[in-house]
Amino acid sequence: MSTTTSTADLGLAETTLLRFATAGSVDDGKSTLVGRLLHDSKSVLTDQLEAVERASASRGQDAPDLALLTDGLRAEREQGITIDVAYRYFATPKRRFILADTPGHVQYTRNMVTGASTAELTVVLVDARNGVVEQTRRHAAIAALLRVPHVVLAVNKMDLAGYERAAFERIVADFTAQTAELGLPEVTAIPVSALVGDNVVDRSAHMDWYDGPALLEFLENVPVAADAADAPARFPVQYVIRHGAVRHCAGQLVSGSLRVGDRVTVHPSGETSEIAGIDVLGTEAEAAHAPQSFGIRLADQRDVSRGDMITAGPQAPVLTQNVTAAVCHLADRPLRVGDRVLLKHATRTVKAIVRDLGGAAGLTANDLGRITLRSAEPLPLDAYAVSRRTGAFILIDPADGATLTAGMVEFG
Repeated sequence: MSTTTSTADLGLAETTLLRFATAGSVDDGKSTLVGRLLHDSKSVLTDQLEAVERASASRGQDAPDLALLTDGLRAEREQGITIDVAYRYFATPKRRFILADTPGHVQYTRNMVTGASTAELTVVLVDARNGVVEQTRRHAAIAALLRVPHVVLAVNKMDLAGYERAAFERIVADFTAQTAELGLPEVTAIPVSALVGDNVVDRSAHMDWYDGPALLEFLENVPVAADAADAPARFPVQYVIRHGAVRHCAGQLVSGSLRVGDRVTVHPSGETSEIAGIDVLGTEAEAAHAPQSFGIRLADQRDVSRGDMITAGPQAPVLTQNVTAAVCHLADRPLRVGDRVLLKHATRTVKAIVRDLGGAAGLTANDLGRITLRSAEPLPLDAYAVSRRTGAFILIDPADGATLTAGMVEFG
């Protein structure tokens, strides 16, 4: 694991948009870090800053409490903790960002899973005085479970640790030991002080022993989203549109590329055909790439409907009714062996039954575990490690439509 990374090593940003999530234990300073990031990158409107200044003054604080920029719920402000997932949108001249500010408390694990599920990078905060704690390990495990491509370890409150290099390196070594066991990708560690602003947007003058990038500098340049177009082509059908005798399969290409003339397979029927035409926003196109939405016209009049998946190339999904997955239970209602549920995978929803919960009697809210299901109809699945879109699903309560569980498909 590298504790320092030069800007030259980062390369050029490969996309104009980065989705990232933050995670940290209670009082690690996560909300302050996010507030500092927004404030120092000049992404805060004047009226927002004035509201924070007034609220801070009413509390007797001399300086604006930047954590108030992110803790939007009244309960969050009153308790000083993050409860809900808050999405923040901001931009710099180099890149646009969607930030999922997720809760750190164990009882809101499901919220973190929700926020990090679409993230390409996760920032895990650690208090420099306390080091790696149990919740830090839990956040690392969730990042590994969700296959988040990049992880930043932000060692916060370095000002309260005297800006000591030894304190930073002890935490990095401890976190490294944990992530190695989990199989996480290489972690970039950055020493920061969110309260003062060290290494958040601007590099710190207090830590000349650290020659890596500030947090925003890393976020602006880290390569992301390069694999979606290179992955096997997966096109879940959302709707079939008829124009006279011609039928167009409409949907979003979640991975890979498709071209006119490509041989494709329709799942679960297994029928094959050829792409005769691609319609993008009413215009004929020769090719389309993930994550574009468009219509496909097949050369043969195949029986295609919503919920089917069109694929191309030699790497076909696994067609199966037996589903094994890592899960996070989201609902307050427990999940038990024998429960009958609805399984929603891409655009297809089928009936299923819970066969096994990894030996557990049941799963309650925020539990992480493993599950085996039997679906009423075959599903075209990829391993979550291969595709975070076609390897994911949710379980739904058939009685009221409530979301019960989020699953990540495993094979073998």
